[in-house]
Amino acid sequence: MLETPAHTFADLVGAPTGSLGSSVETHGTTVMAVRYDEGVLLVADRRATAGNLIMFDQAEKILALDDETVIAISGAFARSVEVCRFLQHSFKYFKRMNLQEMSLEGKLMEISRALAGNAPMAAQGIGLFLPIVAAYDKKADRFSIYFFDGAGARFENGAYACAGSGSERIRGVFEFIARDRKPWPTQTRDEALRHALTMLDIAADLDSATGGFTKALPVVWLLDRQGARPADPSLVQSAVAEVLG
Repeated sequence: MLETPAHTFADLVGAPTGSLGSSVETHGTTVMAVRYDEGVLLVADRRATAGNLIMFDQAEKILALDDETVIAISGAFARSVEVCRFLQHSFKYFKRMNLQEMSLEGKLMEISRALAGNAPMAAQGIGLFLPIVAAYDKKADRFSIYFFDGAGARFENGAYACAGSGSERIRGVFEFIARDRKPWPTQTRDEALRHALTMLDIAADLDSATGGFTKALPVVWLLDRQGARPADPSLVQSAVAEVLG
């Protein structure tokens, strides 16, 4: 009897739709991604909450799916981390099976498919999370930022994206900065970081689920032509001191 070979990592491990993650509802906010002249900057607070309880103040809400794709997560924390780990393995599996990197379009489709698979649980009010994805396309030498809804629909914004309850308080500030200061893609790394941290500080003042950065530094990642990596803590500390000063 012939067996159909596995075509994806999900097929290989037999992961059923909507089975990823845990039912524990710890949530995280606020995350954002902004373009700057050399790449994309991602910033997140560290607070994770369960109802009105602060569960953790050291949460890592930004993860690299590979060297050219970074995801920032808000919402159900356990489910989102589990899905991100699945996507990391999925991208590696594709590369090893096909001896080449998955295309950017393929990566985005995998992310949408993972969110669509989680939709039945999200519809019941369990496990809903909303990611932001920053990506670099080597072939086109192009940076892009994407955000998604709970059903997996994908939207692109060339300048910025934000998610989480705190994002509702600062959404218009992105446009104000772009119009009153300078467009995001023309800002330097330090300018973009300072503006992003200022907005995160405002969100923390107006949204109880968003943590500030007086106790601990926020999570900051850079995606540029050299790859994806956490920002140097000294760079973040200097920008935080300027914002809080």
